[in-house]
Amino acid sequence: MQTVKFRLVDPRLNPRRTKMEIPGWSGKPEPRKTGSQEYVWHCMPFTEGAQYGIEIFYPYDFEMTVSTVDGKLVIAGDFGEGPGTGIEWPPFRTFGEKFYTYQLLLDVRPEDGFAVRMEPHPRFYTDTTDTCPIAVPALVRHWWPMLSFMVFKSPAEGRTHVFRPGEAMAQMIIIPSEPDMELVPMGEEEAAERELQGRRIHASRETLSLETQWSSSSNTVFDGTYRHILRAAKARAQQD
Repeated sequence: MQTVKFRLVDPRLNPRRTKMEIPGWSGKPEPRKTGSQEYVWHCMPFTEGAQYGIEIFYPYDFEMTVSTVDGKLVIAGDFGEGPGTGIEWPPFRTFGEKFYTYQLLLDVRPEDGFAVRMEPHPRFYTDTTDTCPIAVPALVRHWWPMLSFMVFKSPAEGRTHVFRPGEAMAQMIIIPSEPDMELVPMGEEEAAERELQGRRIHASRETLSLETQWSSSSNTVFDGTYRHILRAAKARAQQD
């Protein structure tokens, strides 16, 4: 298990392992059964991907909005007087007109060989209002000790991003510092083996998904094949 250390100047940032909120941005607690509305938490690949990181919360007690009006960025929030500690105030400000920044009073240090990658919070992908802030991807190496800033993409003309107390505004994931990989095509033997594995799963899908297949209210068909194989893979990994 990797240890990720952090240093807080503002404890209200409340970093924590990303959680699915049900009810909330992940959807409603509807069961996996025919007639239910489908939500992202019904999909295991999304659920695992969404919970892979560290979520960062908007740390203020008032709502803030960021809008683009006639090509200009308008940041509206009752920040009042600065705390007098030398930090940038207000903490949000324009960065050109296409972006805006936030002075992130948080220092995160993964282990050697790893880095912190900033990205949008997974609730961005479930937002139907176009109000969720969009954090711009950035990679910070483990040796960088300074409190830094994060960048958000500006909303489109006439749109508004909304920051609310208690809502996550971005996510960090911990990844290797260097993308030390080589992209190569599979050899014939390996490709044939993968094809055979896929055919075997397809052929046994009715058995694997027995009693777990259902159709959502939008006639999308779901089943538990992936969940069953994932559960078996995790169990096997624990035994090794």
